[in-house]
Amino acid sequence: MASKHTWITVWIIVSSILVAWDAGYCFMRPRSFHGGDLHWIWKPYSLYQNIDLVYGVEAHRRGDGFTNAQSLLNVFEVIANLTYLFKTHISPDPVAPVIGLSAAIATFSKTVLYWAQEYYCNYCAVGHNEPWTLFIMWMVPNGAWLVFPGMIIWTLYKDIASSLRLTGAPARSVHTNGTKLNGKSH
Repeated sequence: MASKHTWITVWIIVSSILVAWDAGYCFMRPRSFHGGDLHWIWKPYSLYQNIDLVYGVEAHRRGDGFTNAQSLLNVFEVIANLTYLFKTHISPDPVAPVIGLSAAIATFSKTVLYWAQEYYCNYCAVGHNEPWTLFIMWMVPNGAWLVFPGMIIWTLYKDIASSLRLTGAPARSVHTNGTKLNGKSH
């Protein structure tokens, strides 16, 4: 059966809650904006929408679709994460590491895309920040979605590779009527 890594479980639970909360903010704009009737649920975004303008009022008014497109991927990320948790802890299934690996690769790739978008638009949504603010409020939190999924990818890759090596190992010599099972005679 698949290995259970406590740190992966903790990351998936915490990150899934945050990612679902983030997707809710994005899908509920403008009601989630400061002054909106649902803003109380997403109060910290009063600050963040000014750090990362993709989350802000102007991007929404322009009809910038990137925010909600990445939020749609967040929904699939959470579903994959919950499936991994279910197949690891509730109804153990040997396919769980493949699901977890796939979810981590998707999260990592989505985050690379998010960072690449900023690079290729000349930091159009975050370039207005002071360097320290950019580092603390954007790079560190968004970097976590590179570091932890990257570590999960490596860990689950090793688990899957180890499992495949065990499954593909040559059969031990078992004698039956003077003949080995691997087809060679005694």
